[in-house]
Amino acid sequence: MKKIFFEISEDYMDERIDKCLSLLNEQFTRSYIQKLIKSNMILVNDHIVKPSYTLREGDRVLLEVPDQVVPDILAQDIPLKIVYEDEDVILVDKPKQMVVHPAPGHMTDTLVNALMFHCKDQLSGINGVLRPGIVHRIDRNTTGILIACKNDFAHQSIAKQLKEHSINRKYMAIVHGSLKEDEGTINAPIGRSVKDRKKMAVNYTNGKSAITHYRVIERFKNFTWIECKLETGRTHQIRVHMASIGHPLLGDDTYGTNTTINEIKKLLEGQTLHAYLLGFIHPRTNQYMEFSSPLPSYFENLLDICRKK
Repeated sequence: MKKIFFEISEDYMDERIDKCLSLLNEQFTRSYIQKLIKSNMILVNDHIVKPSYTLREGDRVLLEVPDQVVPDILAQDIPLKIVYEDEDVILVDKPKQMVVHPAPGHMTDTLVNALMFHCKDQLSGINGVLRPGIVHRIDRNTTGILIACKNDFAHQSIAKQLKEHSINRKYMAIVHGSLKEDEGTINAPIGRSVKDRKKMAVNYTNGKSAITHYRVIERFKNFTWIECKLETGRTHQIRVHMASIGHPLLGDDTYGTNTTINEIKKLLEGQTLHAYLLGFIHPRTNQYMEFSSPLPSYFENLLDICRKK
């Protein structure tokens, strides 16, 4: 049995408890929260409540979550484009449409399923059964380099570098419109959107520090090709930051805007974003290592079309 405590802030006052807790705990659906409430496993200020209970600022909420049986993760023989591999780490070039780790409703065909087949039982266990080896992630429709760890020693080292923002991560992106400046920095905290809790947004009240550096590589009539360097690693950071300054990523159906150019529409499968460079200190040798990934063909094709429009 796991116990989770919350003290309700002003941001969630006047919210139904079942809705609020499903937002604060993304792994739990609203119906599952309702089931816990009806089983008297959720208390507010030490009292039993109904799913319709309206929260007040300062309410103390206790969840008692039963231990769940974690499903076995299937090792699948899915081809991997391996950039580098040794006894501690493996770097792969992730294609579009591949989810990084299993989640309820999507337990197969992920990068983890492929890594489990390739690496057998040689993956770190720090992030649990569902995320063996995974120390960071990139979105399903983002392509490019991702590092996984084969043991806890390597995992702790890479995780520390990520926390200290010392890992060198650069991305290529195509954004809507023409950026006026050749380079710039977006320093704006990112947190859950107040309007839509399923989205991230620039949030100066409850967001976490987020810094993205960008520079223009090439300008087109309707779009701009840019390089982005992450100083922090918040969820959807580049997508949120570029949208916040009026230049959302091409193909981003969550934070973006539609294009009217049919030749471009045909090539879009989510945001046009590629993790092309990753540099880090190797956990065992303490030597700096840097790897890059060429632009995928869809990205190159989009650039060609942009140049003609």
